[in-house]
Amino acid sequence: MTVPGVAVPRVVVAAPASGSGKTTVATGLMAAFAARGLRVSPHKVGPDYIDPGYHALATGRPGRNLDPWLTSEDLVAPLFRHGADGSDVAVIEGVMGMYDGAPVPLASGAGDFASTAHVATLLDAPVILVVDAAAAGRSVAATVHGFRSYGEGVRLGGVILNRIGSDGHERLCREAVEELGIPVLGALRRHDDIAKPSRHLGLVPVAERSAEAVATVERLGALIAESCDLDAVLALARSAPALCAEPWAPDLPAGAPQAPRVRVAVAGGSAFTFGYAENEELLAAAGAEVVRFDPLRDERLPEGTAGIVIGGGFPEVYAAELSANEPLRKEVAAFGGPVYAECAGLLYLARELDGKPMCGVLASVTATMAERLTLGYRAAVAVSDSVVARAGERVHGHEFHRTVTDPAHGTTAAWQWSIDGPAGFVQGHCVASYLHLHWAGSPGFAQRFVEACR
Repeated sequence: MTVPGVAVPRVVVAAPASGSGKTTVATGLMAAFAARGLRVSPHKVGPDYIDPGYHALATGRPGRNLDPWLTSEDLVAPLFRHGADGSDVAVIEGVMGMYDGAPVPLASGAGDFASTAHVATLLDAPVILVVDAAAAGRSVAATVHGFRSYGEGVRLGGVILNRIGSDGHERLCREAVEELGIPVLGALRRHDDIAKPSRHLGLVPVAERSAEAVATVERLGALIAESCDLDAVLALARSAPALCAEPWAPDLPAGAPQAPRVRVAVAGGSAFTFGYAENEELLAAAGAEVVRFDPLRDERLPEGTAGIVIGGGFPEVYAAELSANEPLRKEVAAFGGPVYAECAGLLYLARELDGKPMCGVLASVTATMAERLTLGYRAAVAVSDSVVARAGERVHGHEFHRTVTDPAHGTTAAWQWSIDGPAGFVQGHCVASYLHLHWAGSPGFAQRFVEACR
């Protein structure tokens, strides 16, 4: 059956390379449109958790990721429709350079798989290219021409020049680009005063910056409002063709039994900021009452907790504070129900982290900071049954950490990497590993976890 097209104004913010200013422009556009009273739907290409936090702060809506590797190509448009429901305009921030995608071995020979260009094509969305002009003049036009000509299916709808030095510099770059027949939608002067502090894994999450993060997002919105033609950007977004895709919905499979809700406690606060909104929506659809707890501050698990989910974040930054919360550590250690932990959650469940006592659920595991960043997509197979997966089940995920555990995996591992062998731990009702997963790509995980909680 053909799905009728639905008008969803949308625009993708891309760049020739990382560091060109995508986050500045995308977050600023979101904040500027929201300040006009528009309902803005924020999206991020790729697995990144931190940029969506700034997007959510700018728009008041959950920042959502669009990643063909994590969820499949077929789900990108439905997940976009789900997130953009009820919005006036959607702004989609790209990842890395516009054509930079998953490594070839992971993507069946398609080097731009899961790239910004790939997602823009799947959404049939016009693209704004953010070009860093700090060390160039008319040569920016050659860069723009190359990106317009390279690849297929991408509609370059405009350019925003970043790090312009003067009126003359702006005039020179504008004229060169507009000779190509591509409109320049804005020109940002150098703005080193608007800084988003970074650390070993990238930007500092919004949850850790509070008032400073709010002020930064407000300044970005003001910068874009005064430097860009918002009406022209909105017109470009509205030029996107109708999107023929049903919105994704976190529903139970047909015929699944209905049962009383069980309480699932999800770790939050400054130490545990990484998670996908759809994971919690899937838990709720499967029959969970999702409640938050902060391992830095809460000395008890929420009353009636039947299962615990501990996602990613920066526990290594807060190791002393997490360790000092001994009452909660002891309660987590004594908890006998299902526990699902990713990355930071794995470290929190270990015996110790950088010499600081943690929960000790995984009593033989120690974790330490490492010199090398581990980052990349992973194809994995479940080694054994757990509270989320069945042995032999294949998943797509990603790793993003600068810590290591000793041992690297348990006697019963959680996953078999396609490149590095076994990884993670399955211990009773607990499964913990460095693998980050978007559960929309494995919807049975939420249902199994909730059933295990029951």
